[in-house]
Amino acid sequence: MKRKRKHAALSGPPLLEAVLEDFRSFLSPGDFSRLLMELERPLHPSLRLNLLKTEPGDAAIQALSKKYGWQVEGVPFCPTGWWVRQARNAVSRTIEHRLGQYYIQDAASMLPPELFNWVDCPFPLILDMAASPGGKTTHLIDRSSDRGLVIANDSSKSRITALRLVLQSWGAVGVAVTSFPGEHFGEWYPGTFDRVLLDAPCSMQGLRTTENHPMRPITSRERDSLAARQVRLLESALRAASIGGQVVYSTCTLTPEENEGVLESVLQRHRDAFKIIDLSERLPRPAPALQSANGQTFSPQVSGAVRLWPHIFGTAGFFAALLVKTAPFDTHNFTPPVRSLSDAGLIKLPSSEQTSLAGRLLDGYGFDLLTLLERFHWVLYRRGDALFTLPHRLLLQFSGLPFVTAGLSIGEFTPAGFALSHEWAARFEKNCPAGRLCIPQERVPAWLRGEDLHGQTAPQNLPGKIALVEDEAGTYLGRGRVLADRLKNLLPSRLIL
Repeated sequence: MKRKRKHAALSGPPLLEAVLEDFRSFLSPGDFSRLLMELERPLHPSLRLNLLKTEPGDAAIQALSKKYGWQVEGVPFCPTGWWVRQARNAVSRTIEHRLGQYYIQDAASMLPPELFNWVDCPFPLILDMAASPGGKTTHLIDRSSDRGLVIANDSSKSRITALRLVLQSWGAVGVAVTSFPGEHFGEWYPGTFDRVLLDAPCSMQGLRTTENHPMRPITSRERDSLAARQVRLLESALRAASIGGQVVYSTCTLTPEENEGVLESVLQRHRDAFKIIDLSERLPRPAPALQSANGQTFSPQVSGAVRLWPHIFGTAGFFAALLVKTAPFDTHNFTPPVRSLSDAGLIKLPSSEQTSLAGRLLDGYGFDLLTLLERFHWVLYRRGDALFTLPHRLLLQFSGLPFVTAGLSIGEFTPAGFALSHEWAARFEKNCPAGRLCIPQERVPAWLRGEDLHGQTAPQNLPGKIALVEDEAGTYLGRGRVLADRLKNLLPSRLIL
């Protein structure tokens, strides 16, 4: 039986067959056989719950499972991650997904943010050096409870739109999106960040094809070029970290040149400036890094990293390491580019207008804006008629750094009054006991198709105003403007099912 399975796996796509042969020598015969058997199984979809919009614990996933006929299993190294083994309704076709209550993500990619120590860092300053499409960035925001500041950077301008939309959907406030080569941050901001995530650009040889990580042919020259850049990026990440700060280095590839080889190269150059943490006790099953590969023996510290072969947890292939900076790096400091907030069109909202707005939100929705701003250290800034919530730490330390976008839109001033934004309502609707409108269950499908609801009755205090629409079970369904003859559907077009 094993011989048949082995033959079936190796008679698959030529690219996978070639990659498997490259990796055979890194595994025992038994483990290689288990790997082949695992690759015959489907890679089930997995999701991670948004703790900004759902309560911790199992209640949210249980409610979703009951509603959509899911059979779920927890991801062992991520408390908010779940595999969906069976589903009556696809995980991508729910209103909860469209409203950012969970993120569809390969389970292996949930590992890096879980490796950081978050207990001693209540308001962390975080750098995500290669952030797009944003899954790990949203995870960093969740683990820090959106109380810190994440600089979400990606050097590829073509990938910034996807990153921006994911962060808006998640409801993140403590974030600024930038687009610079990651190598610059160690020179611009040495010794600055409490946590740095480098999910490095790689060859994507993870043995399983996913939407974000397709397998593709890779030459030895391209692999060596990627490894050289990964070394530069990791050195920049370590320079940017504070003394005692933590850096997670990860890739979605299993090639040792881009994983253990990168750690070894940086260790040889800066052995006294950081240490690699042994992660052997952090996972329920052993997943050690290689001790040697391709004729090279690695330093003992390197084996403390994590190498997720697909057969260990049923994921795509993945690699991750946790580093702690212990001493300064020699570096040449350079001045980062500068653009003032006023040049970006942002002006701080005067306190009198802030008080007036807070009163309107309290009267209309029961929402206590002033307490929220104080608790999270957020500030209101206006650009034209649009109003944004920005993290105060961004203004203190990075007000001059040119960013693509920052914070979260709270709404806009209109002739009819202040209109609450979709992003803000989706994040904070649970903090709004008033201004809600329940629609009958039989009208929910039409609403989710983006249709206006004619003849929908509403409380007398709502005409002309934006209501928070919900179904009879209390599920939030988006915003609607209450008009004399109908409830106008304000669901963004990208959310219509």
